[in-house]
Amino acid sequence: MAQIHPTALVDPAAQLADDVVVGAYTLIGPEVTIGAGTRVGPHCVIEGRTRIGRDNQIFQFSSLGAAPQDKKYAGEPTELHIGDRNTIREFCTFNRGTAQDAGVTRVGDDNWIMAYVHIAHDVQLANRTILANNATLAGHVHVGDWAIVGGLTGVHQFVRIGAHAMIGFATALSQDAPPFMMVDGNPAAARGFNVEGLRRRGFSRERIAQVKQIHKLLYREGLTLEQAKAGIEALRGGTDADGDADLALMLQFLDQAKRGIVR
Repeated sequence: MAQIHPTALVDPAAQLADDVVVGAYTLIGPEVTIGAGTRVGPHCVIEGRTRIGRDNQIFQFSSLGAAPQDKKYAGEPTELHIGDRNTIREFCTFNRGTAQDAGVTRVGDDNWIMAYVHIAHDVQLANRTILANNATLAGHVHVGDWAIVGGLTGVHQFVRIGAHAMIGFATALSQDAPPFMMVDGNPAAARGFNVEGLRRRGFSRERIAQVKQIHKLLYREGLTLEQAKAGIEALRGGTDADGDADLALMLQFLDQAKRGIVR
């Protein structure tokens, strides 16, 4: 049986794996599913159609699965999905999706989410990201694998943050941040590329050199975006087998940039 503190209120219809731990005064609603090994701290509220995977650590005073903060929301049966092995620190708020989008807010696997983080409706957070204290993701934001969002950063609705990007402390991000880049400021500006992060993730010197060339084409040559994309395309066929995948990731991101990119 799940280890439920006697002061917690868990609806009988909720589905909790046998080894889930639920702390004091926590409230869990009838449509919630929680996977094996997950620990929920005291004074949390988990409601709505919320599905939580395995081995997550949810600290005290978090609110997961509440209705979206969207005036168009009319009670549609939208959802929040949280993957496996996430750390969710104190006072986080994750909202369900809306019918105007996919209807699901998604948090992937192995994310490190610090205190007071807000994940709004329809956010798509990938895997192995870091969201520092008070990072705020507005509705429909997409965040790629390994991205880092600094503390006190606000991300405008519909903005996308590419894989391996790093957003600095207290940034106001209203345009897309391309993969691999380091962005900060208000207004946000690209300051370089995330070379240290790429080294830590095992990128070869050849791959890092190619990312450096991508950064140069986008930000140092005075090219239009279309000219920069053509230059990036011309880099295909390098010596590192993973280099072409990096180029494809960047080109796809640039092609889908509806709000424009930070330049």
